[in-house]
Amino acid sequence: MADIFALFKQIAEKNNDNDAKEPISFIIVGLGNPGDKYFHTRHNAGFLAMDFISQKLGTKVDRLKFKALTGEAYIGGKRALLLKPQTYMNNSGEAVAEAASFYKIKPENIIVLFDDISLDVGRMRVRRDGSAGGHNGIKSIIAHLGSEKFPRIKIGVGKKPHPDYDLADWVLSEFSKEDKEKLFSIFGFAYEGLLKMLGGDFDSAMQICNGADVNRQSKES
Repeated sequence: MADIFALFKQIAEKNNDNDAKEPISFIIVGLGNPGDKYFHTRHNAGFLAMDFISQKLGTKVDRLKFKALTGEAYIGGKRALLLKPQTYMNNSGEAVAEAASFYKIKPENIIVLFDDISLDVGRMRVRRDGSAGGHNGIKSIIAHLGSEKFPRIKIGVGKKPHPDYDLADWVLSEFSKEDKEKLFSIFGFAYEGLLKMLGGDFDSAMQICNGADVNRQSKES
């Protein structure tokens, strides 16, 4: 019996050695604002998506490091750092850049999930790179990385009710019950798209995420 336990110990040690040799090769970032009062606001769509993804992976994003809450997981065979910056949205780049520098991750291997007011709730878009498009969190990441060359998943949170509505008030407003249900229903597509992006298959990721439309599906059903 002692020999069996010794064998189990050797196997465990070998697995731990393999884990130690496997470096972090991707950073997955969900953008939002820390604090309970912001939890279900539109600006926290990235945080909410990250919560879904971490639960799907059976891990927690709760270790404070790099000015962020962090966790680690294997996603599609890749070891990734899951990151929720705690700097507030406008300074998100501080946390992302610190983590990228520590693990020597190039921008192309940093995937950001964030809210987009140009898309209806229940819609998403995948982009390989590009400008900030007016989003302060993305603007901060670009400034701190010195690059726009990082992929992203844009999560629709709906347009302002009317042009004169204050943008800050809109993105910091909470989702209605109906919109919350729409939002949560597309996170599974975001997860599947993320798997494709980690494998370098952006065309499939775009088909999965860009094709997700809860509004259309509800009309067809």
